[in-house]
Amino acid sequence: MVESQARNNRKTITGIVASRSGDKTVKVEYAYKKPHPVYVKEINRKTVVVAHDENNECAVGDKVVIMETRPISKLKRWRIVEVLAKAPIVGA
Repeated sequence: MVESQARNNRKTITGIVASRSGDKTVKVEYAYKKPHPVYVKEINRKTVVVAHDENNECAVGDKVVIMETRPISKLKRWRIVEVLAKAPIVGA
């Protein structure tokens, strides 16, 4: 038997923090393009997912990488892996 087994490949998504909702929880919004079924023009779409922020380090507007994980609560199925860019400070 191998002592250290590699984790399964998990989805990772880059998105922007849309809001902070409670302790250790953020809503992350990510955008993608999808072709229209009839007109074939690409349409902008977005999805909002609830993610676990263990250290409360994210603020609204931060660019983050999230990873799929086990269910943490009723809606949380993602967790913050890293913060790529902090949001600019308004009024500074």
